[in-house]
Amino acid sequence: MTASRKIAYQGEPGAFSHQACRRWFPDYTPTAFPTFEAAFAAVAAGECTLGMIPVENALAGRVADVHHLLPHSGLKIIGERFLPIEMTLMGTPDAELSDIKVAFSHTMALMQCRNSLNALGIRPEIYHDTAGAARRLSETQERERAAIAPEIAAELYGLKILRRNLEDAHNNTTRFLVLSAQAEVSDPAEAERVLTSFVFGVRNIPAALYKALGGFATNGINMIRLESYIRDGIFASTFFYAEVEGRPGDRLLKLAFEELAFFAEEVELLGVYAMDPFRASQGV
Repeated sequence: MTASRKIAYQGEPGAFSHQACRRWFPDYTPTAFPTFEAAFAAVAAGECTLGMIPVENALAGRVADVHHLLPHSGLKIIGERFLPIEMTLMGTPDAELSDIKVAFSHTMALMQCRNSLNALGIRPEIYHDTAGAARRLSETQERERAAIAPEIAAELYGLKILRRNLEDAHNNTTRFLVLSAQAEVSDPAEAERVLTSFVFGVRNIPAALYKALGGFATNGINMIRLESYIRDGIFASTFFYAEVEGRPGDRLLKLAFEELAFFAEEVELLGVYAMDPFRASQGV
């Protein structure tokens, strides 16, 4: 199937993932899928050229499903993007902020706006999805109710923005990975700082992880991420998702991978890609 410059994301139109697609890939058509599995499958099958998948949030932590889907998916990570999470209070076209008695949204969005809602005297109400709340309000047209959702949802559903930056903390950020099924992916430019992502398994024996990671320490490799997960519900062995700074062809990182091969199993390279400049702004 030929991909007509589509980029897949999980969620409803108007979600933060949709907003991320629009921000960084304006020439691609954002295409919504109900689950991460469906979004991955669309990229793998060629229905979509790219995927925009969230992997972690500064407040909520990691998106667990992604660690299980990436290995053996046939997809490669070709980039990372950091999206500031800005909550927008939106109402019907004839509503004013003083009219609003109830704001509904996903529970995480409500938690992030708790103090702001209290100060406005607005009661929070849980809904299953941020963009879904905006869509629902556009259907009911209840003047005393507002939705908390990404700004893009107001545009899509014809709602009026009543307050921007409703979030209590303005440093909340979600990290996305850009995925591709292309067999050959261009290497990042030589001048760019680069990350290499990979997964590996270790046997459930004493010091297995220590031995597997020893080569990265002795070769001075900066490991910026290491997370464990259980695969297929089996506790007898543990798998790890890791990110290190550098390219696999670099001499020291190559030595570290050679040592990893002695103590780990099922090592799979998931991607080599440029760091998002956001990392530098955070002193990373």
